[in-house]
Amino acid sequence: MKIEVIIPRERFKTLKGKDINALLRENLPKAEETLKAEREEFLRERVEKLEEKLREMEDEIEELREFYENALKDKELMMAERERLRRENAELNAKFEENRKKVQKT
Repeated sequence: MKIEVIIPRERFKTLKGKDINALLRENLPKAEETLKAEREEFLRERVEKLEEKLREMEDEIEELREFYENALKDKELMMAERERLRRENAELNAKFEENRKKVQKT
């Protein structure tokens, strides 16, 4: 595996003649901590975004639930009204037939 590090010229001059491997070993824990912290921050931000999206979805589900409950109530009212109209129609048809028979007898 090859790792390429690009540093400014001035920094390179100060490192000239020093043990690079030793410097890397010394700084590796700091770099790991930095990467770990950056990863944790990234994950924290991601979790926050996902939690916000979840809240939005829960709100939408609640709105849909309310809409569905209202639709069910409306359906029940319409079914009851339809049944009432059927009974009323049946009664009117019976009265009409009764009146028609009276008219036909006379």
